[in-house]
Amino acid sequence: MTSQDINQAALAAHGAARLPAVEVGCYNVELKDDGGFVGDRASKGAFREFIEEWRKPLRALGEDPFGKEPSSTIDKKRLDELLAAGDSEAAAVIHSAIESFAQRLADVTQRFFRLKEWKQTERLVVGGGIAGTRAGEIAIGRASVILKAENKVDIVTIRHEPNHAGLLGAAHLAPAWIFKGHDASLAVDIGGTNIRAGLLELNLKRDPTLAKAKVLNHELWRHADDKPSRDEAVDSLIRMLKRLIKRADEERLRLAPFIGIGCPGIINPDGSIERGAQNLPGNWESSRGRSLAI
Repeated sequence: MTSQDINQAALAAHGAARLPAVEVGCYNVELKDDGGFVGDRASKGAFREFIEEWRKPLRALGEDPFGKEPSSTIDKKRLDELLAAGDSEAAAVIHSAIESFAQRLADVTQRFFRLKEWKQTERLVVGGGIAGTRAGEIAIGRASVILKAENKVDIVTIRHEPNHAGLLGAAHLAPAWIFKGHDASLAVDIGGTNIRAGLLELNLKRDPTLAKAKVLNHELWRHADDKPSRDEAVDSLIRMLKRLIKRADEERLRLAPFIGIGCPGIINPDGSIERGAQNLPGNWESSRGRSLAI
């Protein structure tokens, strides 16, 4: 068997632990207790819940600085503006939520550190929507201070723009040979709230390690607002990808025969999802007790 045959065999398996540049020790760890999945307690939604908790006593007095606006819909940009130079009580609510969230993030991380797979962890990189705001950056920084005092573990935010980071990561799922003779690739990032699809310009001549790859164009669909079925979600994703293929044609980019997909859950070699699909749009459970892959 040639090295290319080996690479092609590896490419055929989804959820591979050995990737071109890294080896995955573990992922999607399902740490649970009586309150459910531990990791969900340090999500973007959890931060909003803390804002709501700190608003309650002010609301009871008729002095809620956010008025009647639900905590879940307060714009991220507005949160940052209020934090920097807004109403003092509104800023205080956000600061209080930051501290509560940071303590929660540190606690959740400490619990993961007790797992055998996490024992040698030296750095945590946090992405997603929480990392794309000043409030989130401060919360992550505060959690880092707490953890450094006890574990000397560094927490940093992902360096790419949050909407682009997962898409760029998809390019690292494929062996280098598949991009030979091509300028671009398609990528998909499926999350519990949004689905992103992107057209990646690989820039391999500038850097063969894909360090210079960039998102040329991307689409974002907040499926959580529409609550689609699984089939509707897949159909919408296909339409997103077709529009990006058209954009590649317009830009005269040679697309690689590969679509990298990032998706939550434990992924089997055949592409089915063993567990962890509870946050995906629609019902992804199959009759054999597994979730269906795209």
